[in-house]
Amino acid sequence: MARRPSRNAGFSANEIMNTQAAKNRHFEHEATPLRQRQPTAVSEAELGRAVEFLGELCVEIDSSLEPTTPNPHLNMMLHLLRGHIEGRMVSASSMAAASGAPYATAMRKLAEIQKAGLVEQRPRTKSGRSFSLHPSADLLDRFSHLASRIGRIARTTFDGEQLHDDYFYGGSYVSSQASIAPPRALLEPLKLSGGLRILVHGDPTFMVMETLKRQFEQIVGTDIHQRAFSIDRLHQEALRNAERKRSAYDLIAVDLPWVGEFVTKGVIRPLSEVMDTERLDPGDFHTAGWRATHWNGVPYGVPSQTTPELMFYRKDWFAREGLAPPATNRDVIEAARHFHDPRNGRYGVAWNAARGTALGHTYMITSAAFGQPIIDLPRVAGGYDADKLGSGTYTPRLDTPRALAAANYLMELLEYSPPDILSMSWYERVRPFAAGKVAMAYGYTLLAPYFELDETCPAHGNTGYLPHPHGPEGAPIAPVGGYALCIPANLDEDRVADAAEALIAFTSPAAQKLYVQNGSRTAPRYSVGADPEVRRLSPIFETVDQMSWRDELQFWPRPPIPQISDIIHLCGHELHDMLRGLVTPEAALARVQERAEEILRKPVH
Repeated sequence: MARRPSRNAGFSANEIMNTQAAKNRHFEHEATPLRQRQPTAVSEAELGRAVEFLGELCVEIDSSLEPTTPNPHLNMMLHLLRGHIEGRMVSASSMAAASGAPYATAMRKLAEIQKAGLVEQRPRTKSGRSFSLHPSADLLDRFSHLASRIGRIARTTFDGEQLHDDYFYGGSYVSSQASIAPPRALLEPLKLSGGLRILVHGDPTFMVMETLKRQFEQIVGTDIHQRAFSIDRLHQEALRNAERKRSAYDLIAVDLPWVGEFVTKGVIRPLSEVMDTERLDPGDFHTAGWRATHWNGVPYGVPSQTTPELMFYRKDWFAREGLAPPATNRDVIEAARHFHDPRNGRYGVAWNAARGTALGHTYMITSAAFGQPIIDLPRVAGGYDADKLGSGTYTPRLDTPRALAAANYLMELLEYSPPDILSMSWYERVRPFAAGKVAMAYGYTLLAPYFELDETCPAHGNTGYLPHPHGPEGAPIAPVGGYALCIPANLDEDRVADAAEALIAFTSPAAQKLYVQNGSRTAPRYSVGADPEVRRLSPIFETVDQMSWRDELQFWPRPPIPQISDIIHLCGHELHDMLRGLVTPEAALARVQERAEEILRKPVH
């Protein structure tokens, strides 16, 4: 059963970030609590507005009134917070320059706010003689409260707005309590020669990480070098890296179905070897996404993305025609037939039909929607049990009546698809949908930015999200996709500890909220999906949370057995011949079943 987020889940987001400090352990060393008092969370935008407002106000006062005296304490704190928000390094000398006071006076005032516990310094060199400055939890806490009050004071003073009666009973603090605070810089910079090296997939979420590179370099205290590949090349590079004497990467992104293969081949390390996993707050991750990172009950990675594949549909088109959103596969076919109008450049449905990996994934997920996993899995409440795949043999289930029904469904979809459907893969299927040429499209939530962030797209603001419409013996499911960040097994031991710290930083609620604010549409954590600012950005987050409540988020449709990549490749090639009309569905599935049995009999090395 999926973990049920409480009705007040959003209100504990700040605790998720900060209450682990006192009990964190790393290689059996007790971590030191940063501060006893945890910061009240406000959004980075709200904090930034408050800092900008106070800075501008100080400039106006200092330049408009004579005589006047600068406030070095406030000026330096504003400079420090601005650097934190913008991802810029702040030094003692830059603080002194921002103070508006003579250098000696400024350094004395800086010492005073450091003594007050408002500023923390982080070594930049091994000698410790050079360091950067960062706002402490206490300073962020005080400014969080101040930011929430500045707007209220301004509205009341200048707009004449009256306070609601519930202000003094906590009503006005609800949004700030529910909001996840911006990420904080690590107190100790990562000591990684040559910087932090990451191997990722070239999708929108990881590209957001690249956009935020400068800010995260300030957070972790070192350069970040990110290499991005397509899904097949990423798989090849990860395996190639495992053959090296020393890993070329500190962290690698692993597609969830690869976990069993990569564990069996010794590509990635168990998390328990490098950290106390409680530091991650595992219960905050969507249950299906967290379970998908395990093998034999051991976690091997941290969800960086949890992106279910959904059915996107044009709400405005369906409403205009008086059609209900498609709940079953027959509804999809009927709606696709209704909207299909090739002469006017409009088509019923787009999906992954390109030869190879793309179609292989499509068939596995479609078969699951018809109630059929691709291997023999035991039934459990809500679907099938894929938690114990490391302790048994597997029998393929690719030629059953349900598997055949799934194949025939794809053949029907073909009739109402764009003319280039047989070359459509991950991104190509969403582009015509975004452009207003397709009524429905199967797509992962990470692809939604193509139309959610582009107001010129006809699909912008007009898209609804559904779990996969199901077959007669299936049930609604939202197959979980996405990537986990893992530590390579052959990473030099002197880099492992810092790689683990980077892993925690990049998958924290604060970091994942930052990805969303900059365009990502994946939220692996309940707390991030419940954040009110996140929910205002897209209906996806509330929709996915509701699917999790209904146990529709499932990872068994793509079971992470060691041979899964070979089976995906097999299905993607054989069934492409079926779609091209070269073989019948029955013949294609018989061939797939026979070859899958051969694949599963061979040991994995």
